[in-house]
Amino acid sequence: VQLVESGGGSVQTGGSLTLTCVHTGRSLTSNCMGWFRQAPGKEREAVAAIDTDDYTTYGDSVKGRFNISQHNDKNTLHLQMNSLKSEDTATYYCAAERDLTQCHKLVFRLLDSPLNELKHWGQGTQVTVS
Repeated sequence: VQLVESGGGSVQTGGSLTLTCVHTGRSLTSNCMGWFRQAPGKEREAVAAIDTDDYTTYGDSVKGRFNISQHNDKNTLHLQMNSLKSEDTATYYCAAERDLTQCHKLVFRLLDSPLNELKHWGQGTQVTVS
């Protein structure tokens, strides 16, 4: 199982970007997926999450600006980012999980250590806002 992110880049303040995450390789039946970001010297931060019923949650810093969505096959995840700010600059990672307990934690923002608690991660895509 491999998750591959794309769509990162450099954008001016106030601009928009759309990130995409695709499952490749062996099929993964995930029950939830999410976007995280990590800036240099900072901890990995949960940005947005979505479950198989398309229930979504967002971090306070991105509410109203970012939108998470997935294709019907649940294998492709998007993050539409609008009104970008300099503080959105980070490496963005997608994650996928099948375990329902971990999915509950992801969607309701209860993870203590995402890297240890979620099984599948992408390699990241850089977003720079200036």
